[in-house]
Amino acid sequence: MDRRQTPRRRATMAAQQNPDMGPDLTIGVPIAAFGDKGLLAGHVGEEPVLLALVGEEVLAVAGKCTHYGGPLAEGIMVEDTVRCPWHHACFNLRTGEALAAPAFDPLQRWSVERRGDHVFVTGKVSADKEATPSSQPDAAGQQERIVIVGGGAAGFAAAEMLRRSRFAGEITLLSSDDDAPYDRPNLSKDYLAGTAPEAWIPLRGPKFYARNKIDLQLRTICERIDIDARAVIADDGRVFPFDRLLLATGAEPVRLPLAGADRDHVFTLRSLADSRSIIKHAQNSKTAVLLGAGFIGLEVAAALRKRGLAVHVVAPEAYPLEAVLGSELGAFIRSLHQEHGVVFHLGATAERITAEAVALSDGSVIDADFVVVGVGVKPRVSLAADAGIAVDQGVLVNEFLETSVAGIFAAGDVAQWLDLNTAESRRVEHWVVAERQGQTAAQNMLGLRQPFSSVPFFWSEHYDVSIRYVGYARSWDSVEIDGSIADRDCLVGYKKDGKIVAVAAIGRDVQALACEVSMA
Repeated sequence: MDRRQTPRRRATMAAQQNPDMGPDLTIGVPIAAFGDKGLLAGHVGEEPVLLALVGEEVLAVAGKCTHYGGPLAEGIMVEDTVRCPWHHACFNLRTGEALAAPAFDPLQRWSVERRGDHVFVTGKVSADKEATPSSQPDAAGQQERIVIVGGGAAGFAAAEMLRRSRFAGEITLLSSDDDAPYDRPNLSKDYLAGTAPEAWIPLRGPKFYARNKIDLQLRTICERIDIDARAVIADDGRVFPFDRLLLATGAEPVRLPLAGADRDHVFTLRSLADSRSIIKHAQNSKTAVLLGAGFIGLEVAAALRKRGLAVHVVAPEAYPLEAVLGSELGAFIRSLHQEHGVVFHLGATAERITAEAVALSDGSVIDADFVVVGVGVKPRVSLAADAGIAVDQGVLVNEFLETSVAGIFAAGDVAQWLDLNTAESRRVEHWVVAERQGQTAAQNMLGLRQPFSSVPFFWSEHYDVSIRYVGYARSWDSVEIDGSIADRDCLVGYKKDGKIVAVAAIGRDVQALACEVSMA
């Protein structure tokens, strides 16, 4: 018997082993199979493919998001775009282009034939042309010099979008970090827990910067901006002239004015180097104390529990994350961590850190092999302020992310902008917001004049529970809970003046996506 498998046979076996792959699209599916949603998951061989019914037209693209591999068929379609249910990346179904971060790579496109009331996928569309922005500025002929200060989310996204938009001038990316731009959210999640290798962490490898002629200067401290000379001066005397400048200096951890906070076994978590240091120290430790019950602190707690350490969390509030998520969801998160062995010391603060313990304001003392401080961050505004650029709680920008000095833009954690949806001035420390601001700033540096209007979004992971948060609420008048928090199936709405201004979702990915669309 001939045991060799044809491609069709391999595809059939793959579909049998994994029925979630859906139908074999090479043998056709009826139009009626789309239903009301307009999206249909299938496969060609072992590759997942998404079919989308846009009006009377059927389009086909790769079935997994290019960010973390989220199943796009479980997302939502808005006109001729599809949005990932996991982290809300947005793709153009016609071109495959990644329109909005956190995804940057385009989707593979597939050819579709319609025969009567059936559609067939006939093969891949050649990638001879790179996907370009649908609202692309005329950038190909420009030879200006653009300098980006900051190698984080906003800085990387801006550099990538500039080249994607065919900008032909010089791009210099100045970063104080030792490492090329990396996936910062993972530093407190899977990477810290030991379930993601370091090879996953860089946003791009070294060849990306060389191929795209992005001059990445690591370990570069920018000392000042010479507005008149249009140049950035580094602390070692190097001068970087610019025609356009993007300030993406981000934020830095708040340091506690606490006795013992400068000891070698006390850490903050902001950089890849920080995460490496915590991992190294955790390998020979039994107990860790986390100061702060914010998202980073609790994600670190979960990661260290996965490594088998005893974990204590110290925070002054009554519930973890109460200021962001409210007491109901805060109580659930506390119980979730307690189920996994985390010990909370709420309503207390640290007063002193010794070589082997942390003394608290309530008189108790916790043994500690090491301490992680996660009490928030503050924007790095001094470079802008010293240059005479307007600052408040961050670097002030208009709707186009341009500062008070023409030709100088700001994006990411450092930028304070007027939200067009709420008419509120805000500064948001979210990874996806920073990336999308970097993309918008890049387009506006090329003359597009595109207002930044993206709805804030972030996600947080705690063991097997993921929380999606859409919108922004400094405060709220009431909280509405649809579903059950205890059953991990809920949409929590935060209302201000009778209007939903933010939602937090557990197990309601599609609803969270729909809320983002409606808020926009």
